[in-house]
Amino acid sequence: MTFATYPSLKDRVVFVTGGATGIGAAFVESFHSQGGRLGFVDTDESAGQALASRLGAWFQRCDVTDASALQVAIAAAAAALGPITVLINNVANDARETASEITLESWRALLAVNLDPVIVAANAVYPMMKAAGGGAIVNVSSINALTGPGEMATYSAAKGAINTLTKSLARAWGAEGIRVNALSPGWVVTPRQQALWLTPEAAADWTRMAALKDWIQPDDIARAALFLAADDSRMMTGQNLVVDAGRT
Repeated sequence: MTFATYPSLKDRVVFVTGGATGIGAAFVESFHSQGGRLGFVDTDESAGQALASRLGAWFQRCDVTDASALQVAIAAAAAALGPITVLINNVANDARETASEITLESWRALLAVNLDPVIVAANAVYPMMKAAGGGAIVNVSSINALTGPGEMATYSAAKGAINTLTKSLARAWGAEGIRVNALSPGWVVTPRQQALWLTPEAAADWTRMAALKDWIQPDDIARAALFLAADDSRMMTGQNLVVDAGRT
């Protein structure tokens, strides 16, 4: 297949949370291939350093549950690369726990990684985007916000909140040329999913429910993010773009 090139993304400064592995690494690679200037954070320092060295990208180890650390990292990336005008809020932890297993501590711990960094990072880049006359924020949600699986109650709640927050930020910042959209992947084949959740039985269930009988790859999600960040989608904001092989 031949995929699109977006001239408007050349030289734009892009910041990705959770960019060292999986879908996050696909975001970093894809925006780099478009000529973007990449900065990203992750807790996996080894993978992050390796990816950054290979691409010539900016990387810093950061635990995004520490809001101050995330703010400092974003400021450092902007100092090194220039004002950030594309933000990919990707970082997440899809831990499984049913509603009856949730404790206040586990609830807050999962929201701290799945929800809080979205608003922390968005507010950190807002002044840069406002000064630049606009920008694009892509908040990575999930079809779990639409389907509500019983074994992922906190994760699904966080992703549902991201969808609503996306609409709120789009309305709040639209007059300043800042577009905010959500991107909802279906089940993406990553090493983490293969190691933890993608059993033969689960794979068979997914294939039965999906309209397209091929597995979603990280690059499929990254290409959707390219479109949402590029000028080609200049009149799209407050939307939730679902890439799930027709599962929902």
